[in-house]
Parts: sequence; C-alpha cells; structure tokens
Amino acid sequence: MGYAVRRGGSAVGYCALSIKCGTRDEEGYHSGIAHFAEHTIFKGTTRKSASVINGYLDRLGGELNAFTTKEEIVLHATVLKEDLRKAGNLLMELATSPVFPDKEVDTERGVVIDEIKSYKDSPADDVYDRFEEKLFAGHPLSNPILGTVDSVKKITPEELRRFVGEKFRPEKMAFTVVADIDEAKMVKAVKALIAKYFAIGAGNPAPERRLSDPKGCRFDETVEKRNHEVNAVIGSFAPSLYEEKERLTAILLGNILAGPASNSILNSILREKNGWVYAVESSYTQYSDTGIMAICLGCDRSNLSKCILAIHKEILKIQTLPLSDARLKAAKKQLLGQLAISSDNGESQCLGMGKSLLSYGTVTSDDEVRRRIGEITSEDLRLMAVRIFSSDKMSKLVFL
Repeated sequence: MGYAVRRGGSAVGYCALSIKCGTRDEEGYHSGIAHFAEHTIFKGTTRKSASVINGYLDRLGGELNAFTTKEEIVLHATVLKEDLRKAGNLLMELATSPVFPDKEVDTERGVVIDEIKSYKDSPADDVYDRFEEKLFAGHPLSNPILGTVDSVKKITPEELRRFVGEKFRPEKMAFTVVADIDEAKMVKAVKALIAKYFAIGAGNPAPERRLSDPKGCRFDETVEKRNHEVNAVIGSFAPSLYEEKERLTAILLGNILAGPASNSILNSILREKNGWVYAVESSYTQYSDTGIMAICLGCDRSNLSKCILAIHKEILKIQTLPLSDARLKAAKKQLLGQLAISSDNGESQCLGMGKSLLSYGTVTSDDEVRRRIGEITSEDLRLMAVRIFSSDKMSKLVFL
C-alpha cells in the first residue's frame, strides 16, 4: 500500500484513501456497484454502527466524504490536524471491515435511485454522460458511474461484500496526508496506521496500466429533449494518463480553447463578444488507456448553429496557424497560475497526490510539472489540435 505526506500551513489537516477500483471494474457485477459501495460503506463496520460513523468526525468539527470515478473510489476527510489519526483510522476501518447491513443498504438504495433520477434533470450533465457512453460504446468505460435504476435495485449486500473483498486490496490503495505537522512524525504515524490494517506494510503501489483498446466510433446525433436550453458536446479521444508530454499539451490546449478564464478563445467569442451562450467549457478526462476531450456548451436554440460554426472555425485556426511565442508564453503563464492556485487548496492537493500515486507510483513535483509545461511548443499544440479535433475523428451530441 502506497502513502505520501506533505506539509501544509494551517490548523486543518486532510487525508484520503484512494482505491484503484471504479466503474470500469464492474465486470461480473451489476452496473453501478462501485458507486453504490462508496455510498453504503458508511453504513456500518464490524466495530461501528452507521450512526456512530456519521457523527464520528462531525463532533470534532470535521468532514467525511467520498466519490467514485470510472477508475477510482476515494474516501477522504478534513479535520483539525490534531485529529488526523482518528480520521485516518476511520477511513481504513471503512475500507477494510464494512458489513453492509440489509436495512441500511435498502435505505441507501432509495437515495442512490433518487440521485440517478435527479441527475436526468440536469441536461448539461446528462448530455456529457450520454456522449461518453456513445464514444466508448462496447467498452467498460461506457458504463454510467451511477448505474441504472434497474441495476441498482438488483445489488445485494452479499454482492457488495464480494465486490469490496475482491477489489479493495492494499496493493491497489494509496493513503495521502496534507497537514502542518513535522513530516518525519507524520510518515511514522502513517506507516503505523498502514501496519495496523495490512500485513503487506507500506510501499508505493505499482502503476496499473490498462491495455484495452477503446476504439469507439464517430457519431453526429441530435436528440429532441424540448428543454429550455440546448446542450451540446463536441469532442473525441485524447491522450491517456501515461502519455506524459501529450496529456500536458492537451491540458494546455483545452485551457486555451475553453478554459475557466473569460479570455479563453471560445469564452471570448461565444459569451463575451456575442452573448450566444451562458457558458462554454472544455473537459479533459484522462484514463489509464485513453482520454476524452470535449467542448461543452449550453445556448438558445437559435444560436446553436452559430456556436458550432464558430467552434469549428477557431479549432481550424489552431490546427493551421501556430501560436506566436508571446501568446504561447502567456497561455503557459495562465495555466501555471491556475495550477498553483488549485494546489494551494489542501484538499485538492491531498486528492491529487492519491491519484498520482495510484497512476505513477510516485507524486510528481510542482517543479517537474512546470518544467514539462515549459517545454511545450506551438507545433505540439497544433499537432494535438489535429489529433483530437480532426473532422474525421470528432463526434457531436446535441440535446435540443
């Protein structure tokens, strides 16, 4: 089991237990079991009831949470730094001795089914999920994280126990901490915590590189939803977690095209200049064997064709006209600033360390990330735009 610690600078401490097990690992189980396990893991252990777990960190003023992705389940806590030992013990206990009581599982089943139904009320989220499902058709990455109402109804406590027993292995786990505590003491405490729960002891996990080939297929589909706002997603396959230079180039490209800043190309044209959209953003998700980059927008029906035309026009410019040195330098500076501000958040830093440990077996330093971004050229960006957004590769899904 891997671990990493980093010294923060406040009275608050953060810890996370990241597990290399997500939606794509559900073969042989009902769809949505990874997410359902994440929900129901808080409903009792061999030593604590659901009510005790719910109040364990609350009474210390702390927070306990979790989330599921296509490739990970993450349990994490935020507490006063003097309570980190208690928080870490709780996370380990939840992952190693959940009991999934019948009554509690049935109660939480209703919560998850309601979550699935309410998610359909958010067209912007629904259209992206449908886009990813179609792009990865026939591959485990196409499976919805939440599962379906029918599949969740069929998940039993016995199946949950089997899933956790099979997938929650120490060699697939990473425990991370960010706190203003002496690093040597923190390392000693984390090693003791790991030894308490696992005979395997501490040691960085071996990166698990997936070797599957999600080929997918190109599509251009419009679904009549009769919503107030039109929602659209345009995108294609992108670099995986293990294409280091390429994925950082893709991150920079997405930030230039439709990053969170108002001066990104598509934000400037579609929103600030013409007022055609309320929001337009790039989304880049990296998996072990592939990735997906998409441009997502919501607009009035009458503005859709203008938005799509403008998007294609700006992409074509990047594919054919390399950025000037000054513009490239400014784009890198902006991205580095955004990354620095994000990493200043202790929780984000803690979760990022867990992702890095599971993916690479180490935590990449901020200096190394800056160096790699600094090496990206205008030609790298141009070629990445061609790779991802070529007309014969791009797909589009519209909810009218």
